[in-house]
Amino acid sequence: MDTIHCAIDGWVDTIPVPGPHGTVSFDLVVRLADNDALDDAPDTIITCTSSDPRITHELLNGIQPGDLLRATGTLVQPPAPGEPARLTADALEVLETALIPVLSDMVMDRHGDYCVVFDADRDQVPVFNEYGQWVGLADNPDAIATLIDIHERVNGGDA
Repeated sequence: MDTIHCAIDGWVDTIPVPGPHGTVSFDLVVRLADNDALDDAPDTIITCTSSDPRITHELLNGIQPGDLLRATGTLVQPPAPGEPARLTADALEVLETALIPVLSDMVMDRHGDYCVVFDADRDQVPVFNEYGQWVGLADNPDAIATLIDIHERVNGGDA
C-alpha cells in the first residue's frame, strides 16, 4: 500500500465521532484545485483518524460540519477502487469556521442560494443568504419561500 505524508485542506462533512482508545474519526470533503474548470467533477471524501489527544479534544469539542481544516499526516491510498483514501492526522489547523453554527438539535437545509435552519423546538425558521448574511426570520416553514421572494425583490434578485 502506498503512503505519503501530506497536508489536505477540506471541509468537515459530519460531526467527528469518538473511536476506541482515545481516537476520533471524521470525513473531509476535498475539492480539487482545478475542480471549477470541470463542470461535474465530484468532490473527494477523505476519511481521517487521529489518536493525538489535542486533536481529539479539538475535533470533539470545537469542530462542526462546514469548518475548513488543514489536516496533516500520513495518507494511505484506498485498498480498492471506489473506497475512500485514509489520512492519519498528526496535526490539525482550522482555516475557516462554518458561517452558521450547527447545533445537534437543528437541521440546516438549502433553498437555492439560501440556507435555512430548522429547530424542532421553534416554528420560526432563520434564513441566511449563500454568504451567511442574515435575510430574516420566517414565521414557519411554509413562509420560507415568501421571505426569500421578498428579499430577492428588495435586493434586485441578488441572494
